[in-house]
Amino acid sequence: MKAKMAAGALMMGILLMLNPLQAQETEKKPRLTLGGYGEAVYTRNFYSDNMYRYTHAASYADAKGHGRFDLPHVVINLGYDFGKGWTMGSEIEFEHGGSEVAVEIEAEETGEFEHEIERGGEVALEQFWIQKSFGKGFNIRMGHVVVPVGQTNKAHMPTEFFTCYRPEGEFTILPCTWHETGISLWGKLGDWRYEAMVIPALNSNMFNNANWVKYGSASAYEFRVANHLAGVLRIDNYSIKNLHLGVSGYVGNCFNNDIVTNEFSETSPYKDVKGTVVIGTAEFDYKANGLVLRGNFDYGYLSEANLISSWNKNQNHQSFSPYPRTMVGEKAIAYGGEAAYDLFHPMKAVDDQKLYLFGRYDYYDSYIPSALTLTDYQWTDRHVMTFGLNYYPTDQIVIKAEYAKRFLKEQYNDEPSFSIGVAYSGFFK
Repeated sequence: MKAKMAAGALMMGILLMLNPLQAQETEKKPRLTLGGYGEAVYTRNFYSDNMYRYTHAASYADAKGHGRFDLPHVVINLGYDFGKGWTMGSEIEFEHGGSEVAVEIEAEETGEFEHEIERGGEVALEQFWIQKSFGKGFNIRMGHVVVPVGQTNKAHMPTEFFTCYRPEGEFTILPCTWHETGISLWGKLGDWRYEAMVIPALNSNMFNNANWVKYGSASAYEFRVANHLAGVLRIDNYSIKNLHLGVSGYVGNCFNNDIVTNEFSETSPYKDVKGTVVIGTAEFDYKANGLVLRGNFDYGYLSEANLISSWNKNQNHQSFSPYPRTMVGEKAIAYGGEAAYDLFHPMKAVDDQKLYLFGRYDYYDSYIPSALTLTDYQWTDRHVMTFGLNYYPTDQIVIKAEYAKRFLKEQYNDEPSFSIGVAYSGFFK
């Protein structure tokens, strides 16, 4: 018996030596995965970013502008396969270099302790979830997850868009990258993929005129307030070769969704305010023969926006509160598209290197007031044109250069800029 087992093992070893591909297939996939992405960008803005550049535009018409270096996002991803369909995923994100905070002893004065902020930025846990897979068509993911509303939230890694920063329209009016603690059901059925989520609703106290509901997912507390819940649905289709189509939506009530809830009297104008946020998006992505085409359309609606604006502006917040206290639009819109061609595509000898020449157009307005609101901010209505190059020495690394110009209405100054950056995205293990 032992001789037969030894002979069988020897024969299997010979077969694997003769067929190394079979040997690779018999190896188990690693249970631990490690990866991430990161971006470094230099930008020269040929305009003033002074806080009064819109209210006193003529005073800044000849501004020389300024330059800046930035680390928009550096992310570390860690995942693990526990077996039996159970997996874990996590991402920790450092935005704009993280937050360098230190306590030091001041030697030159009285030896007292000093609390110093050496660098701005943010550190955030962008994902942490446990998933149970019952099959390709049905999976349950529980924990802190990315909310895939819009094209950029679905594809937010720097190798998935051509501009040095994330596409401006969606990035301005929607949380990005939008991540919440909740539960997600998702799966693939043929050429279709679906995802449905239950998450905390947005907080209307954090809305503003420049970014609509973008900061409504933020929380200044050690927890996320969830007096109201919201629903998310996304559907993607891949039935046409080289073409991806997607739609997504969000709905939830945002008013009174903060740590302090208010009881309103029967005569209060705020008694029945819900502040329902409805967001709908559509997108496409086409790739073939060196050509890449992408487009997106986002539209959002906020009920009782005039009352929410009044509430936000008139609350007697303490000076250190995180609330912006500005008007918020009843509607917001963003749409855009980009086209790129790989100049190396006709050259078969360039291996897997790519050099994309691209152009992108964005339009967005973060503040479209209701008919009952007299205040209008016309500087929120913007068009953006961007042209540039993306060089991929490998699929995981990209070097970007672009010229962009933001066009505002004629009473304001246009905002041109030049940027160059380098980024990576991939799994190391």
